[in-house]
Amino acid sequence: MQAREEKSIKKALMKRAVGYDVNEIVEEYIANENGADILNKKKITKKHFPPDISAIKIFLSYYDGKSLTELENMTDEELLKERNRLLNILKNEENIKLP
Repeated sequence: MQAREEKSIKKALMKRAVGYDVNEIVEEYIANENGADILNKKKITKKHFPPDISAIKIFLSYYDGKSLTELENMTDEELLKERNRLLNILKNEENIKLP
């Protein structure tokens, strides 16, 4: 796997592990008398996707050296603590904006 692909996968996995917000845009068009579509309404809704425990487990198993058995035996509370610990490491190392 190329380094760029691995970095992209790691970024997507991390995003899913820590949760993220997206703006959902819904646009409504109507046809004018010439048949051309014109924008009638536009609605922007902010959606929140919470952290995903499975993504946290995968991230930990690949990037923190923990075995899958160790991760499977961790409680949700332990996984969330580990998530916060990793977030602090990532913020310090990469200076990226995370929730």
